[in-house]
Amino acid sequence: MVTSSADPAFREQAIALRRAGKSVREIKEALGPVGNRTLSAALKGIPPTEWTRRPNAKDDLRERARQLRTDGRSYNEIAAQLSVSKSSVSLWVRDLPLPPKFQHVLNERRIANLRQFNDDRTARLSAETAAAAAEIGGLTDRELLIAGAIAYWCEGAKSKPHRHAHWVTFINSDPSLVRFFLRFLDVAGVSRADLILRVHIHENADADAAQRFWLESTGAQPEQFRSPVLKHHNPKTMRKNVGVDYHGCLRIDVRRSAALYRQIEGWASAAMS
Repeated sequence: MVTSSADPAFREQAIALRRAGKSVREIKEALGPVGNRTLSAALKGIPPTEWTRRPNAKDDLRERARQLRTDGRSYNEIAAQLSVSKSSVSLWVRDLPLPPKFQHVLNERRIANLRQFNDDRTARLSAETAAAAAEIGGLTDRELLIAGAIAYWCEGAKSKPHRHAHWVTFINSDPSLVRFFLRFLDVAGVSRADLILRVHIHENADADAAQRFWLESTGAQPEQFRSPVLKHHNPKTMRKNVGVDYHGCLRIDVRRSAALYRQIEGWASAAMS
């Protein structure tokens, strides 16, 4: 007769014997011929009695390791004292909190790792930027006209159906882009003397310092600057452009620039077509 773990009567008998404190060997003797797999399936979910459990030779070492860790010992110290591997110590005590005396070491290591990560990332990004810049190299006058016309079409004033403005006005807060636009005007044949400059800045910023910054950045003459335009400050707005690095925006107007505007419109249109 073949005994099956699916047999309710067999399973009930096996469980009753397990709960009575019998070992696997005693249960098999009581129930007759039965395989280990069949009996194991029948007893699934029913824990053995404590006396039948085989003692673990490392239970004592584990408890000693946990006590030593609680006392503030390092993994190396515990492994040396108990003559066990460091990996065993890690397994036994990994759920315990880090002893306070090692917390600053961990924090310093994390800070050092984060600093190294940021340094590596910065170096990688700088290398990628330098490689891309090397692909471009120096620009020809034609390339400057194309790039400058596109830059103006993005940032400059354009004529609209509701507002006709056929003159060149460019405004931006980026000194590098402003200097590039001045180079573009040079190539387009515009005299620097035909430029009018004006700083647009929030009223709670240092307008005089901003004007000195743009004067130095552009190499323009002081008489080319008009009075700054002060923007009304809204206290409810959480502005990010504050501090010593905030210089507002510089507006560049080109005198007698109707013909230049039409040229820029044509250059930009050709580049985008």
